[in-house]
Amino acid sequence: MTGAVRFILDGHVVRAEGLPATTTVLEYLREVLHRTGTKEGCAEGDCGACTIALGELAADGRSIAYKAVNSCIRLLPTIDGREIVTVESLAAVDAPLHPVQQAMVDEHASQCGFCTPGFVMSLFALYLEDPAPGRDRVVEALSGNLCRCTGYRPIIAAGCRMGSYPRPAAWGPDATTDAARCAALGAIARTVPLRLPGFQAPRDLDELAAAVLAAPGALVLAGGTDVGLWVTKLLRDLPAVIYLGEVAELKRIATDARGIAIGAAVPLSDAWNAIVAEHPSLAEVAERFGSPPVRNSGTLCGNLANGSPIGDSMPALIALGAELELRRGSQSRRLPLEEFYLGYQRKALAPGEFVVSVTVPRAPAGTWVESYKIAKRYDQDISAVCAGIAVRVEAARVVSARLAFGGMAAVPARARAAERTLIGAHWNAASIERAAAALAEDFSPLSDLRATSAYRLRTAGALLQRFFLEHGGVGAGGVGAGGLGASGLRV
Repeated sequence: MTGAVRFILDGHVVRAEGLPATTTVLEYLREVLHRTGTKEGCAEGDCGACTIALGELAADGRSIAYKAVNSCIRLLPTIDGREIVTVESLAAVDAPLHPVQQAMVDEHASQCGFCTPGFVMSLFALYLEDPAPGRDRVVEALSGNLCRCTGYRPIIAAGCRMGSYPRPAAWGPDATTDAARCAALGAIARTVPLRLPGFQAPRDLDELAAAVLAAPGALVLAGGTDVGLWVTKLLRDLPAVIYLGEVAELKRIATDARGIAIGAAVPLSDAWNAIVAEHPSLAEVAERFGSPPVRNSGTLCGNLANGSPIGDSMPALIALGAELELRRGSQSRRLPLEEFYLGYQRKALAPGEFVVSVTVPRAPAGTWVESYKIAKRYDQDISAVCAGIAVRVEAARVVSARLAFGGMAAVPARARAAERTLIGAHWNAASIERAAAALAEDFSPLSDLRATSAYRLRTAGALLQRFFLEHGGVGAGGVGAGGLGASGLRV
């Protein structure tokens, strides 16, 4: 063992040792520190009752980025070297309430009270970033918090009101640049990797590559938003864990001639921001990808490496022609994302190989790019069908088309028969109808609790028609006039 897990809480260094590496932050807060303000609701990152703020020191040591995360699925060793803020941190006994808390009181926003600490912490993380947010930002920040008493109106009102109170001395927006806090985090920064029984956190890419090669059966852990459920819901005993969240090279986003290169340790929130800056049409699918706390912990490359057939990032990135960088020992190779998935939960990874980054290309000039997610709820729901579409039309003919779908097969995949139908065809309703019909050659979807096979096929066709309508389409078949295609679904 090399040391213990160390983090900052209320200005003090906490040392956590002698615990299993799979101990969650929530378990430690409640059962060891007796910080019971942080609640356990779902234990799977859905309800937000366990929300805390996690602070990480910037590379230059001058500021701290605080983000709301779910403590129920965050493994304790992954907060080493960071600061955590719980609901108890916001106001001392006999001291004024924090503006977020006071707004909750004044707006009568607490009902049974169980979910209240999580709502407070989500709003607190937003307050540090924007103390006077508009309603849309408040709603987005709270999209990962559930109130089972259904009292969202006063909670949203509290979020909109919190900027009207005097800024607190301890936890105002300037806390992110507070010199004492930055110094405290700098003092616990590691120069050697954290090593615990069953857990190690290499500090650079070469060290990571050597560790994975030496233990090909180990679990390479990124954000842990999926792996956390293996622990809390499936009660699995994990193999040895190699955590890549401390590798500086993997935390970078770089832009070059190929596009945007996003490292394997970049959180989903930062990755999606970079992608949407280049492809603004993907804003909705980015917003609907989990909740802010999930996006703040999970990573884009972790979602890609997981390989779920219903992962919402894959269809858009496959449509754009994204490419993975893989590494095994000292050898690196690049692989198109669409070739990475060999079958259900089977990936083209050799033993000892791991994902370094994903490069998301810029779309050629004139290319239309969209991604659509169909689910039973707008927020926090698994897709029945997710589509990624990139089409370029010149002189009223389709010159390129990449159509990718999730939820339609054992892996996210391109609809190559539908693509062939479109390429070279006129950009009109008849061509779209033929492409929609060709989807039956590409996919034989299964039926499950989210959707039937027939629904998935019809919906995928309707999404092609929606894309057509959004990009200048009018014409036969009732598509432009009545909003109905051959599928019979309203688009």
